[in-house]
Amino acid sequence: MANSKKAPGAAEKALVLVAVCLAALSMPLTFTGPAVALPAIGRALGGSPIALNWVTNAFMLTFGSSLMAAGALADAYGRKRMFLTGVAAFGLFSTLASVSPSILWLDLARAAQGLAAALAFAGGAAALAQEFEGPGRMRAFSLLGTSFGIGLSFGPITSGLLIDAFGWPSIFLPVVVAAALSFAIAARFMRESRDPAATGLDWPGATSFTAALALLTYGFLKAPEAGWSDPAVVGLLAGAVLFFAMFGIVERKVRRPMLDLSLFRYPRFVGVQLLAAAPAYAFVVLLVLLPVRFVGVEGMGEIAAGRLMIALSAPLLVLPLVAGWLTRWLPASVLCATGLVISAVGLFWLSGVPAGAPAVTLVLPMLTIGVGISLPWGLMDGLAVSVVPTERAGMATGIFNTTRVAGEGLALAVVSAVLSALTAGHLASAGLGQAEERVAAAQRLVTGDLAAAQLLLPDSGHDQLVTQYGLAFSSLLVVLTVITIVTAVVVFLFMGRKAGEGVVADVAEA
Repeated sequence: MANSKKAPGAAEKALVLVAVCLAALSMPLTFTGPAVALPAIGRALGGSPIALNWVTNAFMLTFGSSLMAAGALADAYGRKRMFLTGVAAFGLFSTLASVSPSILWLDLARAAQGLAAALAFAGGAAALAQEFEGPGRMRAFSLLGTSFGIGLSFGPITSGLLIDAFGWPSIFLPVVVAAALSFAIAARFMRESRDPAATGLDWPGATSFTAALALLTYGFLKAPEAGWSDPAVVGLLAGAVLFFAMFGIVERKVRRPMLDLSLFRYPRFVGVQLLAAAPAYAFVVLLVLLPVRFVGVEGMGEIAAGRLMIALSAPLLVLPLVAGWLTRWLPASVLCATGLVISAVGLFWLSGVPAGAPAVTLVLPMLTIGVGISLPWGLMDGLAVSVVPTERAGMATGIFNTTRVAGEGLALAVVSAVLSALTAGHLASAGLGQAEERVAAAQRLVTGDLAAAQLLLPDSGHDQLVTQYGLAFSSLLVVLTVITIVTAVVVFLFMGRKAGEGVVADVAEA
């Protein structure tokens, strides 16, 4: 049997939802917290620009690359078992991150956090798909999205307050508390369930996919420092292509693939995956780049930066639920595309605000971005679980969230590399330093280390560096605006054949 025989009551279902939402709440806390703390971590532990980038990227990389494998494990060995294992490990590695003696140990702890988060999220989302059906499932996943919004909204300000009062290691305390509460509730009320047809983990597929994503992300992180023609960078990117090709071959041959590649023949399925990746470059990268800009480059305090970040993420507290309600009258494709266009307007608006401008001038464009991204945010998870039959809910959430989280990690690496290149270009236009000095200074600016950039370019002034960095940041936002608009059009065309028609209909026709 896929589920235990005793049907849960409404109260038990609600408590299961609370447990999964608490776990979901803790994950954005551990994503946004280190972004605010990155300048303080750099001062305390040191480290190269790449090592500091891995404080955020290590978590995103292991989280994203492990989600499909975690979904398969949840289907095969039990959603509750994987959820509890993941939540317990997540709390443990969060504790270890707070006592890391060096940047290397912190990066390793962050990578381990990502693996644990993948188990918790995949197991929890698949468990929700078993507990709820129909409109109730959409509401449950809208609440799951809202939980992420709470973590994103209050993560920066909470981290800023904790850093100011107790130092950067304290940012992991709320994560540990949320994980402990989630574990206690789920251990008591979550039912065990699994897919009776599951055959275990597709190890060749999981290994090749994880290797491909790791090499690709590391290549993009290393490129700004070494150059795109560097043999190591070329080797990393070539290796990523090779492993992705191996993954495609493996998934076509295994009897029970981790990723059913045939689903990509259906436009609605592709539209859902594009929608999953859209917030990565329209919203999530800003959760890291903006705090670094505010604190490290513009000299804003951690508390003030955290307070300002609320303008970006506060709409996620309410609007995901509103989006679910609006689907009674509007197709999901219209709501999602409209939200992305609104985000694009906010990105372009923000591109016109120079670095060092008064904080009040940032509030409305950041709020516009948050409002726009909240509309698809509230619908994405519910759409994802409609892709495959309920028995394979673990695979459905694994595919969708792998696209989303792996896209976020990769987007962060790519966007950081682009920002570094743009900053070096603007420093060159201003006639500052030699080529190698400009590249090194640009990398330091991207990680929020303005003092180190000034040492590398002693002839430059503080205001001059901030101005050139701000121009590069504005150019980056224009690029992100264009990408977001293109994504909105494609998502609308792929998902919007008929109002109310779901992805699963396409799959059923196969």
